[in-house]
Amino acid sequence: MTSYVFTFGGGVGSSDPRSRDKTIVGGKGANLAEMAGIGLPVPPGFTITTEECVRYLAEGGDFSAEVQAEVAKALGHIESAVGKKFGDAADPLLVSVRSGARVSMPGMMDTVLNLGLNDATVEGLAASSGDERFAWDSYRRFIQMYSDVVLGLNHHAFEDALEIAKEDQGYYADVEMQAADWQALVAEYKAIVAAELGRPFPQDVHEQLWGAIRAVFDSWDSDRAKVYRRLNDIPGDWGTAVNVQAMVFGNMGDTSATGVAFTRDPATGEKAYYGEWLVNAQGEDVVAGIRTPQYLTKAARTRAGAKPLSMEEAMPEAYGELAAVFELLEKHYRDMQDIEFTVERGKLWMLQTRSGKRTAKAALKMAVDMVGEGLIDEKTAIRRIDPMALDQLLHPTLDPDAPREVLARGLPASPGAASGAIVLDADTAQAHAERGEAVILVRVETSPEDIHGMHAAKGILTARGGMTSHAAVVARGMGRPCVSGASAVSIDLASRTLKIGQCELKEGDVITLDGANGDVMLGHVRTIEPELVGDFGTLMVWADQHRRMKVRANAETPADCRTARQFGAEGVGLCRTEHMFFDDKRIAAVRQMILAEDEGGRRAALAKLLPEQRADFHAIFEVMAGLPVTVRLLDPPLHEFLPHSDAEFEELSDVIGIGTATLKRRAEELHEFNPMLGHRGCRLGITFPEIYEMQARALFEAACDVAAASGAAPVPEVMIPLVATRRELEILKALVDRTAAAVFGEKGRTLDYHVGTMIELPRAALLAGEIAEVGEFFSFGTNDLTQTTLGLSRDDSAKFLNAYVEQGIFPRDPFVSIDIDGVGQLVSLAAERGRATRPDIKLGICGEHGGDPASIAFCEKVGLDYVSASPFRVPIARLAAAQAALG
Repeated sequence: MTSYVFTFGGGVGSSDPRSRDKTIVGGKGANLAEMAGIGLPVPPGFTITTEECVRYLAEGGDFSAEVQAEVAKALGHIESAVGKKFGDAADPLLVSVRSGARVSMPGMMDTVLNLGLNDATVEGLAASSGDERFAWDSYRRFIQMYSDVVLGLNHHAFEDALEIAKEDQGYYADVEMQAADWQALVAEYKAIVAAELGRPFPQDVHEQLWGAIRAVFDSWDSDRAKVYRRLNDIPGDWGTAVNVQAMVFGNMGDTSATGVAFTRDPATGEKAYYGEWLVNAQGEDVVAGIRTPQYLTKAARTRAGAKPLSMEEAMPEAYGELAAVFELLEKHYRDMQDIEFTVERGKLWMLQTRSGKRTAKAALKMAVDMVGEGLIDEKTAIRRIDPMALDQLLHPTLDPDAPREVLARGLPASPGAASGAIVLDADTAQAHAERGEAVILVRVETSPEDIHGMHAAKGILTARGGMTSHAAVVARGMGRPCVSGASAVSIDLASRTLKIGQCELKEGDVITLDGANGDVMLGHVRTIEPELVGDFGTLMVWADQHRRMKVRANAETPADCRTARQFGAEGVGLCRTEHMFFDDKRIAAVRQMILAEDEGGRRAALAKLLPEQRADFHAIFEVMAGLPVTVRLLDPPLHEFLPHSDAEFEELSDVIGIGTATLKRRAEELHEFNPMLGHRGCRLGITFPEIYEMQARALFEAACDVAAASGAAPVPEVMIPLVATRRELEILKALVDRTAAAVFGEKGRTLDYHVGTMIELPRAALLAGEIAEVGEFFSFGTNDLTQTTLGLSRDDSAKFLNAYVEQGIFPRDPFVSIDIDGVGQLVSLAAERGRATRPDIKLGICGEHGGDPASIAFCEKVGLDYVSASPFRVPIARLAAAQAALG
């Protein structure tokens, strides 16, 4: 019979291999079982599987008798291991209930600590622990957390009550509260629950347990979890596991503590222990940013100039045990570990380990260092780096010589730099970002509900919290600069203003963050381009050695081409010529050509455009000399170039000497109801061959001139767009070949060149065998192929595609990651039929999918020769292509 519950710890664990399978028990459950299995001090517990979560959510939120029986048996395992009974009024067992998906989703799902406390067991906990203050502190924590997570009450009501209680007693910190103070606050908390819900706080410990289990499963489908999954491409049908574990207490006085640590620095990758801890606290105090924590090591405390002792100094024995665990776990998992621990009256307990989130810079350094240390090999290092994370390294950072006015300094929680207008809540951040505005989200501390605003913002600033707070962890994962724990920041939400030190600012004022050192600066600070050397260069060399596919760039300006070459592009896979025609100096000639009544009028206008187009190609070929450059001939509907306003028509009339009435009539004749499927692409070349003739002449003349001047001949590839039939390509290839022959005769030299087409219509994919009789290469234009296959407008579908993704109709936005089942089948079929006709046909992809790692993996499977991506995505594509080749 399939088991839905697995136990761990207490000297007894499951022998079923599913008990350590992350897809079944989640990452947390698998690692807890693994740590217990290698002899580390793990509080005993059990895991309810992700399979049960999926079933629970699908069947309306109920538990079978079998699962309830398994949970009861597993609870008995914990009771036996610790010698306490759940609900025992004399010496109660308390448990934590935590989520645990197969991949880490920090802060996205729910946790309940100290579960099992009620009006009777709190007295037993006080007696058995000998610490009445600790017992009542634990009870108030439980009521607040359970009320928030399970009962759905606003946690601010409880926090406000605590702040008022401290003010009444003249206390500054929570640790000053005495047992009687906590007991009075518990009564107030229970009164809040009764007033809000109309029923008392639950006293039955088994009701508490099942309520928490339900809440964790339900949190898988919370709004914040859905946003996180969408941003990180995590399938909605994975579900989360639930981990129930015996409580150990870091809030039992000055010999107890809790902390979060990394075996290496997650921001820089340095091989040094990194973390934070708090004396007499529970784990939520550290990660929620409620108290500003202390440094783990003496070296870190000294560098920061902090006064409170590090754990290394204050608890040397426990710290020594912890350091030994760090070494053991890193060698065991062969990766940097993110660890949660508790010290209960001097005894160390391990609560979690997982592969730690890290910045792209740190990931590169760790991967390269670990190869040097013999922990991993080059292939593992290549596989370990998320290609999209490289995006963090490919954009500007602050210019060290730029003037700056530093207002305050917080903790450097996530590196990088960003400037933007201050916004004080997540909804406002999202609204401004949707209008294309750069914003900095400023909060006292962030919470999981802020996830959409954090993603929208260019950077994040918090007044409270440490290096492992919610803001810090999530920002590092997103690649957003973050400064946390900036105590000089004071926010007034009522007036939408804030003070940073002595400076008063309002929402909308611009600030700059430096996540590398924690500086908060007034106004916009100048940036510089990154230097991609060192560990980045090393990893790219390894990636290039292991990938099969070439990587080109989509580029149509010399600047784009230079960037692409800097990032390692091996040619241009898509040069869109229409972008060149929108230049202010050329648009009049373009419009004259479009609105001309006959071929003679068009050729007169094209003669003006020829030298401009030749200069465009010359500049590109100079930069890309020696490499292939795929030039797409004019593709968009002509109406895109037409005048719109009366003033534009009058201006054009003055330039070309044709009356505005005639021009407007001609423009009206060119109007199309569905231009995306209208008179565009190769249809322009068929009806107005002189347009493509001019472009081909400009291209070959430029190529010959560059070859003569530099000796490094470019390799032009002429792409005919929107072909649906063999005959279209045959007619236009003949035109290109005639033009090339004429130019080569005039220049006295010949060059290698190729003529092919963009496969962007389903018919072209289906008839690829016929088209390959003429075409020497295929470039899959998956932007339009997706539109024409799915019948979706890329511009309009954004309004509803999120709903399709959330409901599982599409696993991802098909314009971001290729629709393998539909569009992918057409690509595979076209590749197969094209090769059957022309075995040496060159096959590539030049849509936006060329920079998407999942789509690149598909291209490798199909056997395409290259992918083409935007210049800043070239390194991402190089790494993704290597990972795809390694499998």
